[in-house]
Amino acid sequence: MIDLPERAPDALLADKGYDADAIRTDLAKRKIEPVIPGRSNRRVNIEFDRALYKQRNRIERMFGHLKINRAIATRYDQLANSFLGMVHLATARYWLKFVHAA
Repeated sequence: MIDLPERAPDALLADKGYDADAIRTDLAKRKIEPVIPGRSNRRVNIEFDRALYKQRNRIERMFGHLKINRAIATRYDQLANSFLGMVHLATARYWLKFVHAA
């Protein structure tokens, strides 16, 4: 998925499940900063940007809110454009709750 964007990402935010030397070396080759905390059984502690890692929680919560919509969670749409349109509608619906409250 790293190859998909038009512009290469600056960092990869991931949880401890992605703490592997192979992933870290691949990210280093691509000049992408790994923001992955080390596993508890790792002998050498690996430093990571904790402030940036906290942003990962926001992304996870947004996916959780989007998955409330059944069409997104089960992916009924066959075409990528249709699915993306449904994601846009669900995001707008979620966003309107905050705008209306303000």
